[in-house]
Amino acid sequence: MRVVFISRRGNRKAVDINSWAKVLLSLCMLGLPVGAGVFLGIQLSGGKVGFLLENAVDNLKTELADQRRELADSEAQSQRQVEAFSLKLAEMQARLVRLDALGDRLTAMAGLDDGEFDFSTPPALGGPAEKPGEPMDSPGLSSLLRSLDVQLESREQQLSVLEALLVNREFAEQSTVSGRPVDAGWVSSGFGYRTDPFTGRRAWHNGVDFPGKTGTEVVAVAAGVVTWSGVHKGYGNLVEINHGEGFITRYAHNQENKVSVGDLVEKGQVVAAMGSTGRSTGAHVHFEVYKNGRAVDPATYIRRTLREKG
Repeated sequence: MRVVFISRRGNRKAVDINSWAKVLLSLCMLGLPVGAGVFLGIQLSGGKVGFLLENAVDNLKTELADQRRELADSEAQSQRQVEAFSLKLAEMQARLVRLDALGDRLTAMAGLDDGEFDFSTPPALGGPAEKPGEPMDSPGLSSLLRSLDVQLESREQQLSVLEALLVNREFAEQSTVSGRPVDAGWVSSGFGYRTDPFTGRRAWHNGVDFPGKTGTEVVAVAAGVVTWSGVHKGYGNLVEINHGEGFITRYAHNQENKVSVGDLVEKGQVVAAMGSTGRSTGAHVHFEVYKNGRAVDPATYIRRTLREKG
């Protein structure tokens, strides 16, 4: 390789460069830009070579903190799920205790043979596991709880059927709806359309009202099973009794309910004390009669007793 140098005066001088000189010259020409870049980078970073390393460490710390927060949120969510499952299991246990007690009483009343309908022992269950040896995950536990809930509802329905059968067999005469919910008193508001005492407008009235003194005894007009005992919107303290064969009676605005859900009551038994709870203008009992899910005029069943007495 030949390099020609030209002076200001125009003189030329040629110099031959061997192979080693070529290599050295190439390295110098390539090294200058690289060195300049490194120098410029150091200057721009303020001379701190560890800036990039520190930035990477900060990023890792931030990511680690985020992961810790996500882990804490997951643990809190899991704890809430466990608490929810625990509450659900406690509710199911309470329902089972009530059903077992009611089942034992009904079994004794029905006179069933020993072992035929035994509520004192758990029912026999079985079936292969889906994946033996593997722990149950949360979705599997949720499915089990739903299945238990369905079984409980089915068991309650069966008990309701048994209760209806007992009512028909043991209280055939007493289960006939007839009479007044109070021993004495007059009807202050009848069944059908009336002037609403609160709005002054024409409105439907589903039952009849018997006014009286606060604390007056309210009695069942027929034997049956208590299906509601508690506060109900508009009714105040309400007692509802199922008498079988599609008949239901309601006793509302009570000062106090004297029976609980699941109780078997007899005709004439005290079920409440008269009051003025709920949407009421004074002490009275609001009496309703339902037949096959439809409200009917209670006067028909009140007059039935009057005709019998006459």
